[in-house]
Amino acid sequence: MKMHFFKYLSLLSLVLPLCNAQPNTTFRVGVILDADSLVGRIGMTSLSLALSDFYSLNSNYSTRIVLHTRDSNGRVTDAAASALNLLKDVQVDAIIGPQKSAQANFVIGLGNASNVPIISFSATSPSLHPQTPYFVQTALSDDAQADAVAAVVKYFKWHQIVLVYEDSDYGNGITPYLSNAFQQVNARVSYRSVIPISTTNDFILQEMYKMKTMQTRVFVVHTSSALASRIFLKAKEAEMMSEGYVWIVTTGIMELFYSLDSKVVESMQGVVGVRPLVPRSSRLNSTTARWTKKFADDNAGVSPPPEMNLYALWAYDALWGLATAVDKTGVREQPISLQNATALNYTNMFITETSLTGPIILATMLDTKFEGLAGNFQLINGQLQPSSFQVLNVNGEELKQVGIWTPLLQNSSSQTNANMTGFVGEKLENIIWPGESRNVPKGWEVPVSGKKLRVGVPINAGFPEFVKVEMDPQTNSTKISGLYIDLFDTIMSALPYAVRYEFVPFVKSDGSCAGSYDDLSYQVSIGNYDVVVGDITITTTRSEYVVFTLPIEDGGVTRTQKIQYDDDPSDKWFFLRPLKWELWLTILSLFVFTGLALWILEHKFNEEFRGRPAGYLGLIFYIPFMSIVFAHREKMVTNLARLVVTVWIFVVLVLVSTYTASLSARLTIFKLQQGDTDINNLIRNGDYVGCREGTFLVEFLKRLGFHESRIRVYKLPEEFDNALLNGSGKGGITAMFSRTPYADLFLSKYCNKYMKVGSPFLTEGVGFGFPKGSPLVGDVSSAVTKLTDNHMISEIKTRWIKQSGCTDSDTSQVGWTNIGLKSFKILFGVTGAVTGTCVVVFIVYLMYSKRVEVRKIYGDSRTSGWEKVCGIWEIFDERDREFLPEEGVQMVDRNAAMSSGLQLLSNQVSPRINRSPPTVALDTKGLDNKGNTREK
Repeated sequence: MKMHFFKYLSLLSLVLPLCNAQPNTTFRVGVILDADSLVGRIGMTSLSLALSDFYSLNSNYSTRIVLHTRDSNGRVTDAAASALNLLKDVQVDAIIGPQKSAQANFVIGLGNASNVPIISFSATSPSLHPQTPYFVQTALSDDAQADAVAAVVKYFKWHQIVLVYEDSDYGNGITPYLSNAFQQVNARVSYRSVIPISTTNDFILQEMYKMKTMQTRVFVVHTSSALASRIFLKAKEAEMMSEGYVWIVTTGIMELFYSLDSKVVESMQGVVGVRPLVPRSSRLNSTTARWTKKFADDNAGVSPPPEMNLYALWAYDALWGLATAVDKTGVREQPISLQNATALNYTNMFITETSLTGPIILATMLDTKFEGLAGNFQLINGQLQPSSFQVLNVNGEELKQVGIWTPLLQNSSSQTNANMTGFVGEKLENIIWPGESRNVPKGWEVPVSGKKLRVGVPINAGFPEFVKVEMDPQTNSTKISGLYIDLFDTIMSALPYAVRYEFVPFVKSDGSCAGSYDDLSYQVSIGNYDVVVGDITITTTRSEYVVFTLPIEDGGVTRTQKIQYDDDPSDKWFFLRPLKWELWLTILSLFVFTGLALWILEHKFNEEFRGRPAGYLGLIFYIPFMSIVFAHREKMVTNLARLVVTVWIFVVLVLVSTYTASLSARLTIFKLQQGDTDINNLIRNGDYVGCREGTFLVEFLKRLGFHESRIRVYKLPEEFDNALLNGSGKGGITAMFSRTPYADLFLSKYCNKYMKVGSPFLTEGVGFGFPKGSPLVGDVSSAVTKLTDNHMISEIKTRWIKQSGCTDSDTSQVGWTNIGLKSFKILFGVTGAVTGTCVVVFIVYLMYSKRVEVRKIYGDSRTSGWEKVCGIWEIFDERDREFLPEEGVQMVDRNAAMSSGLQLLSNQVSPRINRSPPTVALDTKGLDNKGNTREK
């Protein structure tokens, strides 16, 4: 049957030129295909039909193509031998084929050596190009579909992929392009399953079980249809074609779907694949009908495909493009013969003649453009240009189109919206997934092998409130509890699926700590743990080993130091501490100023403010100071003095109340002395500082500038307590550096001893660490966000930390400040202004009322300056009753009674009034105190 078909095709190509009456130029074209393979049969039928259609439509052409077919038998050696036969014996001008990429990899070298174009419609490996300019791919290269496959992965937001491909040039050629495409959509290949072409079914089944134990559930398959059939049968046997699994296949498998066995089709239910989009046309429909009939005639006993697949269309268009190029070439040149060809054939069998027509046909074919059955036929750099792709879903016995992907849409959308995938309408129709499920698989599952996630936990977390590991050597059991353990349990239970896990302490065989937190993170990266949980701060070093979730707690590094008190209650000047010195001096100045103002205002009218100079000074200091306890008995007779006293009493009330409250607070609560916030002082002084053992803080302090010899590490809070109490001078430390939550809990236990100093240093928070590429990271981070929004995380923290918090009576949380002048600026300004205004008003009015006497004093040029001052003083010092109130006036009218009363007061109360001999005060009218006129 096979030899009969090849002879028939060759005879047909020889008969066609005889049907034309015009002189013809015959071009020899070789065909190398696997005659027994389905693709080979499809290709031979398409080439024969295209040859007939082309010359039936163009019967007036003077050129004709004669096909010389060879069978490669599916082997590389036979394909190479066929190519040598065609180049040497037939001296062909072009070769169509070979069928497979491995065969083409060798044949294109022969074509390059002889300048004969090698045209392939089925060898699609990207590795074949650009090996030589004489290789032409009239099929789409496999790398063109890589972005379409990645777009499906991006659309469903899968981040882990298992790549399954055959170990051949066809399988290996696409893997770098798929890996790059997945990387562009934030996905990675977690495992590569390389399956040999000639492998056994047992090997495939074993590989299926191996992949079943992995977390990833998205599989991309790129193999030949024959190998893919075996893979899917074994995948179904391993129960990997059930709900939750995703299988994506490439074009090579989709194109031969209708030729697969019914059992294979049944095992592929729910598979998704991509295939280049073929535009429908009336020409395609009529050609398909004739092609189906011809295939049945040429291949008796072989069921024809229901339609022309891509290989048939690409073969048809390839011959059509070659015939067009041949016609444009016009004249066939004889190849250059080799001298001593017979002798050379014995020494090197691969040396062939050089074609002169081949380069012309190649150049002409590369410039040929037409609308073929598969779409626009245009070759750039010897390759067919990419087109849109269909996304197909295996549903029953048919392929259902669920979407169309267009590279132009993806390229334009990538500049505006990185979330766009390139699908028409940015959507895919409902897909039936394996297991007849319509729910989109999440792309991964916890392995079904029964293995639990190993959660690494540090055993030295400091406070048991964070992480507490209790080991019972008798029962060999371990109890792990704490805030972060509770948080992890709550977050994992919030996931939309169940995850089995177990906590494993990070210890050595003897039960001691196995290393630092960095070491624990490294253990996750090498697979000893599946996740790390605890007070693990997110750092750059740890991020090299693991991928952290969103922080479950804020970060920051806090500096803690021993409390120092500003004041000592035993200090003899302690009573002066409530007010600052500038305020004390201002108050004293106001005392003097107020007393002086009252004496000025009352001196002329009030007997209490008259007397010897020593008495004046006594009153000036006595009245303001006695007003502190509101004990002064002097009566004010002028309204101006009363106003001054009223304002001053209010000021004294405020001052006394403020001083009393501040002094009381100092006697009961001692304010903490604020530590030096400049960390450089600790470095310059050579002070020792401490941090927790195994944390990132050692490197953190080194970066701050502390020498390693000045850094001491401790494990337990009690150790930090002793170290801070002793200080640097006694083998301890001056300051403790710790994460802010740790410092808060530490201070809650030692409220009366230590305090925070300065602002916290900003760092990342605390998170859970997973292996790089773990699909759990995204879901756990989403759960953290959800639990944070509904305040669940804060409630869990309250349950663990609430009993250790400081109470309201803790003195370390209370403070006060010395009261300064700034607090009384307005009050002092008001009293100073009122007092000063009253004094000015009194002096102005006095000078105005005594203007005649003042003019006499300053009008007499014979008096000296001192005499003038003494004259003014006499005016001020003389007793004046004119401005007294009504009861004062009545006293003037009864001089005898008043004089006797004053004399009695002088004898019994105020010695300063006793004068010997008694003087008579003169008023401005020249009368004595008896009303008699006396000379001045």
